[in-house]
Amino acid sequence: MWEQVQETVNYIKSKTNFTPEYGVILGSGLGGFTEDIQIEHTLPYNEIPNFPVSTVEGHKGALVFGTIQGKKVVAMQGRFHFYEGYDMKQVTFPVRVMKYLGVEKLIVSNASGGVNHDYRVGSIVIIKDHINFMPEHPLRGKSDLRFGPRFVNMSEPYSRKMIQKAKELASELNIEVKDGVYLGLQGPTFETLSEYRMVKILGADCVGMSTVPEVIVAAHMNLETFGISVITDMGNEESIDTITHEEVLEAAKEAEPKVRNLIKNLIMQY
Repeated sequence: MWEQVQETVNYIKSKTNFTPEYGVILGSGLGGFTEDIQIEHTLPYNEIPNFPVSTVEGHKGALVFGTIQGKKVVAMQGRFHFYEGYDMKQVTFPVRVMKYLGVEKLIVSNASGGVNHDYRVGSIVIIKDHINFMPEHPLRGKSDLRFGPRFVNMSEPYSRKMIQKAKELASELNIEVKDGVYLGLQGPTFETLSEYRMVKILGADCVGMSTVPEVIVAAHMNLETFGISVITDMGNEESIDTITHEEVLEAAKEAEPKVRNLIKNLIMQY
């Protein structure tokens, strides 16, 4: 994989001559964040060597390079999911590429189902920790020490300093945020009521089908990481009967301006 990553990095550098400090992975309904970027280059995934291609509605499928108030950013419009049929090394491949393009800080966003009674549809949750319930692990297999250690310390997968700064900014911007623990499941089915109850019993506040593999690989390569989630459905009898992917996208879209504003200011001021 080392050779593939380097080939991809060299291709991107030859096309962009751009060294980003921040990487941003945009989840369901949050692709509009690229409007906040002064775009210099856009590379569709299908033109990038070794890159998978996103298959999910609401995920556009391009790397966008540009600046936000002088800060250099690369944003993924559309991520890759294990449930699409990719293996975990493909799912997390772009994170490794970002690292070798120069990225030092990673921001990951997603949509999730809430089980915390303090949440509601549209709540913005800063992820403080996660529980990995994915059936495959992105670091399984032969260890390549050029990427990172065999055994990774996961005591702080989400940067406490970035979390603190984001909470300060949210207060200044009058954006209500919660924090919580995210549990990652494979998908693509939404959870049953019993599964939602399990998620809560296990100590999580929300559940989704992404993010955890990318954050594990970010920790493997010592990237400072911040995670944010929009609650798009609640795991209770009232909400679960009607939830559809379209409703998830709609709920994410309504929260999007606040999430965009928060992420933009975090990049500018951290």
